Amino acid sequence: LFGCGTVDMKSGLAVYLHVFARLCHRATRDLTFIAYEGEEVSGDRNGLGHIQREHPDWLEGDLALLGEPTGGWIEAGCQGSLRIKVTAHGTRAHSARSWLGDNAIHKLAPLISHIADYQPRNVTIDGLTYREGLNIVGMESGVANNVIPDEAWMNINFRFAPDRNVDEATTHVVEVLGLDSSEGVTWSLDDAVPGALPGGGVAGALGGGKVRAKYGWTDVARFSALGVPAVNFGAGDPSYAHIRDEQCPVHQITQVSEMLHTYLST
Repeated sequence: LFGCGTVDMKSGLAVYLHVFARLCHRATRDLTFIAYEGEEVSGDRNGLGHIQREHPDWLEGDLALLGEPTGGWIEAGCQGSLRIKVTAHGTRAHSARSWLGDNAIHKLAPLISHIADYQPRNVTIDGLTYREGLNIVGMESGVANNVIPDEAWMNINFRFAPDRNVDEATTHVVEVLGLDSSEGVTWSLDDAVPGALPGGGVAGALGGGKVRAKYGWTDVARFSALGVPAVNFGAGDPSYAHIRDEQCPVHQITQVSEMLHTYLST
């Protein structure tokens, strides 16, 4: 299957809904199926967060399985994620008299260079290696082609291993980039969610014993905070998520479906 969402995560939704439909009238376990919106947008728009606030009893359980794309592996824990908006302030002027202005875009140049040169950590926890990443994911500026811009901003995304909390991760980015000492630059924390440490021995029979770290953020972190063991398990290679040729092999969808059905009916 080809197209946006085939990996992240329509295939996972199809697998879980199919297995739930097969088991709902003859289940050997107490099963709850939840499909929700906004997981990729921001923490305050996450549909599971609304359920947590309004129907917390729906999220109680001995184990939570997240249908994130894992290629049929168990992907344990997840990395945290934060987004910082950095705004540079200058003075507008005609570009023919640029000495009368102060170019806001130029003030971002040292920060861009720091981020391009940044060496992220690889962190091994319980034998699983998490890979951090610091990247610029959005920029905007410009008034007109003959105007020195008086404002420029960029969004920075930091994906951090679950051995850091949000405060530690934020402090790290601010210190590495020198945001508090950069003249004419302000910053704000736009969004942040903590990671989750891998749970030892959770759902070991699922996925044929193949376990690796989850690089992205998932709601495994939310369940972990609630005290519910959780893992990621679904169809599709996560390296295809969010790219132009996103695709998922059909045989993997059926294979993961059978693995999940066997696990939940045993």
